Amino acid sequence: MGACLGVCSLLSCVSCLCGSAPCLLCGCCPSTKSSTISRLAFTLFLFLGTLVSVIMIIPGVEAELHKLPGFCEEGNSILGAQGKVNCKSFLGHKSVYRMCFATAAFYFLFALMMICVRSSKDPRASIQNGFWFFKFLILIGITVGAFYIPDGSFTSVWFYFGVVGSFLFILIQLILLIDFAHSWSQIWLHNADEGNSKSWYAALFFFTFLFYAVSIAAVVLLYVYYTKPDGCAENKALISVNLILCVVVSVVSILPKVQDAQPHSGLLQASIITLYTMFVTWSALANVPNKYCNPTLLVLKEDNSTTVDNNTIPPQPTQWWDAPSIVGLVIFVLCTLFISIRSSDHAQVNKMMLTEESPAMLGGGNSSPEDGAHRAYDNEEDGVTYNYTFFHICLFLASLYIMMTLTNWYRPDQQHQNFTSPWTAVWVKISSSWVGLLLYSWTLVAPLVLPDRDFS
Repeated sequence: MGACLGVCSLLSCVSCLCGSAPCLLCGCCPSTKSSTISRLAFTLFLFLGTLVSVIMIIPGVEAELHKLPGFCEEGNSILGAQGKVNCKSFLGHKSVYRMCFATAAFYFLFALMMICVRSSKDPRASIQNGFWFFKFLILIGITVGAFYIPDGSFTSVWFYFGVVGSFLFILIQLILLIDFAHSWSQIWLHNADEGNSKSWYAALFFFTFLFYAVSIAAVVLLYVYYTKPDGCAENKALISVNLILCVVVSVVSILPKVQDAQPHSGLLQASIITLYTMFVTWSALANVPNKYCNPTLLVLKEDNSTTVDNNTIPPQPTQWWDAPSIVGLVIFVLCTLFISIRSSDHAQVNKMMLTEESPAMLGGGNSSPEDGAHRAYDNEEDGVTYNYTFFHICLFLASLYIMMTLTNWYRPDQQHQNFTSPWTAVWVKISSSWVGLLLYSWTLVAPLVLPDRDFS
């Protein structure tokens, strides 16, 4: 009897994976929108690819695989004649490039497929919200194919795709951060007006002070570790310029005219943007290709194996990540989750992701399941609640960003078979911080420049 129930449960799970988003919701979960479940499922695919990439690049993994009897082989093929795996082909920075190429291609394919989908009545919407088992198989197939791409110039060319895509994703992160900062301040100020104002204002002051204190400490540490009294003029200039720009936007945020146009703007948002700018500056300085000015500079080699007594010793564990990369990974996870679960409202980020004429945005569609069951319900019968193509483009850019983050933005060097840190990564990160400060400044002065527009 138990075996029969187990088989029935397995068949139910398989049919569910081939079906729509409501099946993915477990019985203990609260009812939610099918659009949210679909976005979370696609994001889970990205996190799965990221986890595989992390495993591929962890120091000592190849050494552990070589301990498995008859598992690894020496050679250039991925699968040997006897079925052994060439472990080196599946590990290292080049493997991260291939894994992220697979996830990027997966999301780019769906971005093309979902162009101009207006409601769940479109046949393509069923593909967006269902057939998860087949989507998983497609992702696996693309991944396997990616590892058969010849080395050649693939890694070098894909590096530049990663640089451009990462720059665009950093801009999306900045937009999300600006939106989050404004929303946070508005909610707390609204609570202060309706409740115990002293407590809410004290909380606002505490976090504002905390963010500025951490930012000032970060500036001091950047000057200490990434500059020298007799050199490192570039590092000094980058830190000083970003420090001055952060002071400027902080002053602008509390100008009387800005406060009159936007009563909810203030130093809390400016402190968050300042702290993030200092993080981006730190991340950029960690890529400066000068060991004298950058003590955290890494030399990453694809193959550091040695030969002793005619026996090949697998590559030994090396430092593979630095602190900015770890922080960047955390921010990446938070931003992608934020994109997935963001509810429809009048936030600027959601306006980018919503179609221009969406009845669902105005409250159309079913608001809850009628039978009270804990399941996902279709809230896109009258119109989609987010732009499918734009969502997949965001995940496409996120795949490129995580590729660059896991490899420390290092450029492959075909001649020496290692990865080097280029100035390109430094300027991409610094320029993104400048664009972010410019975007935040625009949110402050836009009501003054365009008084006829509604920026609520």
